[in-house]
Amino acid sequence: MMSKFMEWVDARFPATKMWEEHLSKYYAPKNFNFFYFFGSLALLVLVNQIVTGVWLTMSYTPTAEGAFASVEYIMRDVEYGWILRYMHSTGASAFFAVVYLHMFRGLLYGSYQKPRELVWIFGMLIYLMLMAEAFMGYLLPWGQMSYWGAQVIISLFGAIPVIGADLTQWIRGDYLISGITLNRFFALHVVALPIVILGLVVLHILALHEVGSNNPDGVDIKKFKDENGKPLDGIAFHPYYTVKDIVGVVVFLFVFCFVLFFFPEMGGYFLEKPNFEAANPFKTPAHIAPVWYFTPFYAILRAVPDKLLGVIAMGAAIAVLFVLPWLDRSPVKSMRYKGWMSKVWLLIFCISFVILGVLGVLAPTPGRTLLSQVCTILYFAYFLLMPFYTKYEKTKPVPERVTG
Repeated sequence: MMSKFMEWVDARFPATKMWEEHLSKYYAPKNFNFFYFFGSLALLVLVNQIVTGVWLTMSYTPTAEGAFASVEYIMRDVEYGWILRYMHSTGASAFFAVVYLHMFRGLLYGSYQKPRELVWIFGMLIYLMLMAEAFMGYLLPWGQMSYWGAQVIISLFGAIPVIGADLTQWIRGDYLISGITLNRFFALHVVALPIVILGLVVLHILALHEVGSNNPDGVDIKKFKDENGKPLDGIAFHPYYTVKDIVGVVVFLFVFCFVLFFFPEMGGYFLEKPNFEAANPFKTPAHIAPVWYFTPFYAILRAVPDKLLGVIAMGAAIAVLFVLPWLDRSPVKSMRYKGWMSKVWLLIFCISFVILGVLGVLAPTPGRTLLSQVCTILYFAYFLLMPFYTKYEKTKPVPERVTG
């Protein structure tokens, strides 16, 4: 009966074809390592955010008068509302953690190089939409940090010459952050941006499966095939990697649940203490800083004395990631076979990014501002010098087949 049912479905919808193309007959390199868990984990957290978000909207009131009270109602009176709220807020931080590690793997093994430029571009568009989604959602609790954080970020658009003031007012929908702003951010956070993100995720996966997955050696597994046309260095994604990913999912869930039940606010880094006070336009928090996953770019913004140039630098720090495939001139993909300069510059970039993230949380001082400026220069130097050090450095010979 099941086979007859599938025949009936396949005659009307390519279910079996999709299963084979993207799972059972999609051959991935057999030498995937730890860093290849984070793509599937990002999908897992995306599902968590969508499911918990839907349940939260059932009890949330998107008005200036009722937003904060409705969040308190969810936390105190709705059955299991507290765990849904913490799953969503902790899930946001988990999402960026796995996405940053996923991006690091791309930098480490050259997953952005030919022929995977579009895979990288779609991935960066997902990252950009995630930042917008997180920012929109950050306002919804209508706490002190939500209100003033949105006030600071939206006011940055005012630095744009000629159209800045009108653009800022258009984004807010009012002369100040108000219930109108909250309502439109709610609509974007709940409806528009999730649809865009889901569409980009589909495009990201389709583009990846069209050109094939990269691997730690950066070699093409399609070169060597057996008599049946199967790559000699590849294995079917299902059941091998679906089972392997379950191991990663179980370990991730242990860590996620540990944080969820014991440190859901993470000492104020996931949920800031001022956000447990209702938004008050007449009371400014002592120190306004975004959530940790935005702080590297916030530190770059503050490192530049001029407001307009700071906004440009912050935008450029994200925009430069989109052109990365064309900055890397190395004949090899993987960091295993690149020269010492690529390895040193990747290490400098990672250290600079982490330091900027820490500085973005802290209140500015002259010493911290100077360190932010140094790290900002090193951040951009990694990309701007890449065409030179990748082209002229000495690389190691790449093996014909994967080394395991």
